[in-house]
Amino acid sequence: MTKDDDGVAEALDSGDETTRQPQHHRTVDRVTQILEEVVYHPGLTFAELARTLGAPKSSVYGFMQGLLATGWLYEQDRRYYLGPAVHGLTLASGQVRAGLVSQDVLVDLHRETGLPVFLGVEAGDHLIYIAEAGGDSIADIEARRNIRRTLLATATGKALLAARPQDELKAFLRRHSRSDAALVESFLSEYDEIKRTGIATNVRLSGTRYAIATVVPSISGKAPAAVALVGATTKVKPRAKKLADLLLERVATWANHPATAREAI
Repeated sequence: MTKDDDGVAEALDSGDETTRQPQHHRTVDRVTQILEEVVYHPGLTFAELARTLGAPKSSVYGFMQGLLATGWLYEQDRRYYLGPAVHGLTLASGQVRAGLVSQDVLVDLHRETGLPVFLGVEAGDHLIYIAEAGGDSIADIEARRNIRRTLLATATGKALLAARPQDELKAFLRRHSRSDAALVESFLSEYDEIKRTGIATNVRLSGTRYAIATVVPSISGKAPAAVALVGATTKVKPRAKKLADLLLERVATWANHPATAREAI
């Protein structure tokens, strides 16, 4: 740890929470489950959804009607799909904006590197990938198996964590110091290098998959998203330095794009 980073590791031993730990809420969890199932299985029927959730039909019906009424879902031929309200948030917020992380720039990066490219954002204490270009079969299987991933267990997540303000990072690490002790220790060992280089890496699937990631800052300087290059370790690791330099260079050009236009990711 550097002196300027104010002892992130030491904060793990402190019981003084700077932010209140988020708590699960049964209603919110149920709504989240419904939306995630529809995202990854568009066209679900009501019966299929209720069976997947393992919840009473009467309970699921009430949630579905509310989501339909507010535009989070829409129904066609008795099948459910993601509604326009979701895309409206992206359009309105401007944090993940057109030009900065448009599909075109992700595709260009994939073509230039020959590797799958993933764009991820934080969702509470988890990572969700919201766009990709050139995904391979392994990446597709992983994405559909687990929509939410631990920030500490991905290169994208580690890049986002390292970009957090110190008080938020300390609180996050304290929350996970017991449940994910090994991952916290690994992140702390990499933290200085991530801050110095702007690059986070990760190895998965028994060492067969390698990822390189960096944050995509907004106009405000915050990091609402991170982009990663992922592939077989034998193909990515030997090129790691070159790929990291290219990734930083491309992201820097994205940040200079005009911010007036908006488009869905």
